[in-house]
Amino acid sequence: MPLCCLLGGLNGTFVTWNSRPNIVLLMADDLGLGDLGCYGNNTVSTPHIDRLANEGVRLTQHLAAASVCTPSRAAFLTGRYPIRSGMVSSNSLNRGLTWLGGSGGLPTNETTLAKLLQHRGYRTGLIGKWHQGLSCASRDDHCHHPLNHGFDYFYGMPFGLLSDCQASKTPELHRWLRIRLWISTLVLSLVPVLLLLPNLAGWFSVPWSVIVLSALVALLFFVSWYSSYGFVRRWNCILMRNHEIVQQPMREERVSVLMLKEALAFIDRHKREPFLLFVSFLHVHTPLVTKEKFVGHSKFGLYGDNVEEMDWMVGKILEALEQERLSNRTLVHFTSDNGGRLEALDGAARLGGWNGVYQGGSGMAGWEGGIRVPGIFRWPTVLQAGKVIEEPTSLMDLFPTLSYVGGGILPHDRVIDGRNLMPLLEGRVAHSDHEFLFHYCGTYLHTVRWHQKDCGTVWKAHYVTPNFHPEGSGACYGSAMCSCSGDVTHHDPPLLFDISRDPSESQPLTSDNEALFDSVIKKIEAAIKEHRGSLTPVPRQLSVFHTIWKPWLQPCCGTFPFCGCDKESDILPTAP
Repeated sequence: MPLCCLLGGLNGTFVTWNSRPNIVLLMADDLGLGDLGCYGNNTVSTPHIDRLANEGVRLTQHLAAASVCTPSRAAFLTGRYPIRSGMVSSNSLNRGLTWLGGSGGLPTNETTLAKLLQHRGYRTGLIGKWHQGLSCASRDDHCHHPLNHGFDYFYGMPFGLLSDCQASKTPELHRWLRIRLWISTLVLSLVPVLLLLPNLAGWFSVPWSVIVLSALVALLFFVSWYSSYGFVRRWNCILMRNHEIVQQPMREERVSVLMLKEALAFIDRHKREPFLLFVSFLHVHTPLVTKEKFVGHSKFGLYGDNVEEMDWMVGKILEALEQERLSNRTLVHFTSDNGGRLEALDGAARLGGWNGVYQGGSGMAGWEGGIRVPGIFRWPTVLQAGKVIEEPTSLMDLFPTLSYVGGGILPHDRVIDGRNLMPLLEGRVAHSDHEFLFHYCGTYLHTVRWHQKDCGTVWKAHYVTPNFHPEGSGACYGSAMCSCSGDVTHHDPPLLFDISRDPSESQPLTSDNEALFDSVIKKIEAAIKEHRGSLTPVPRQLSVFHTIWKPWLQPCCGTFPFCGCDKESDILPTAP
């Protein structure tokens, strides 16, 4: 048989050097699954993302490996549970990287999907949010930088957007800790005043050395914490091009347009060679910076406006692919790093997303609302338009999937938890390769999902769940984010749900109302034992030591601590 006939009989599954697609990854920040029209929303207009779904494959049970940004993105990039790379923490204060001046980050021995494709001749670019660390031992070593993890080009925020990035907004980073630090500073400041009173009143004499020492203690305490928390906008909210800081602090009102310009320019530069473009949106994280033309545009306030602006940006990227006649040979994937954040409020107005019928949200470990995310794949001529898949899939699956379509070879020296999605997306198999998925909150295993392949049932066992504040509210409004430990409830036996029949997790099963309860729990516990046996100890990148602010690691444009520059001031913020 001629070789061409043999290859043709594989229905387009054989990947050669010339057939490798361009790859465009579009990732939102904290987008709720229910915020998109293609997932059932009828109050927010998302025509471009909806079109992407109509022209491609839509996944309904696409899952993040964590419900917060840093570990979820680490898993997306490496195809591995974040606990394997050390991108987890046992401390609720630092479940993600908190300072650019910290030493934690994605370890240099981890292989990212960008590095995998870079070795196969792809030109790789990241535009937008990184949030995987920057430096290790010195300010400019940039050991965790995107360019050290397989990206040829980087333009964006090495950290991510925070409410602190806009001076007029309520601080977000460790807000309650900062309130306690202010109160402690006030109390310490009162001590020297109280010690001075007996001298002024003539009651008795307090040595001046004691008064001065107490004043120095109060001053040193204030300086020790205010030197970092008092300058969050300047320290964390910066804009970089490759290794160079181009804005410090970042001018948030212009950043979206600048990033879109960079994404379109990257496509134009590399349109004649296979490329990977990862557009990591700052949308829809607070402070919801939105161009004036979109303010008041939606029926869902500023959050809806921000979603619609992101959809417009997606449309511009798709339009650029069409104009360059790249659509048919480009695999486009749209998703979010985790679910919508329910605790994001401005008074009574919600600044976070809607997670549809799913319980919980960002930061809530195993509840569906925090980990079920949009999953859209479009590759014309290869993937069937309008196809919907309800099988459990994971953001970790992008690593082996892109390795397959890009002609790469998966590393054999480590466990890869993701699975190649192409057989499922193309319809060559009916079921996902995932049998068990483990849902962590920091270092703690909260929930396990079992996909029973022989009947299609998806069981889900919660061993730990966060305590909501107020009780029954469905979120942790009293602390801004739910805890992984401490303020939680341990379940023995675990809460069990049949996700295939009860996706909102509203009807817990017991041995009284489910005949298979004991056998399901036994099967899940055996899987947990096997999974834990596959874990090897690694340094914790989100430990207190790695995440605290270190002045000698702080990125600085200018002379530290007087950091500040704007090298983009000559670029007009016009819409592309």
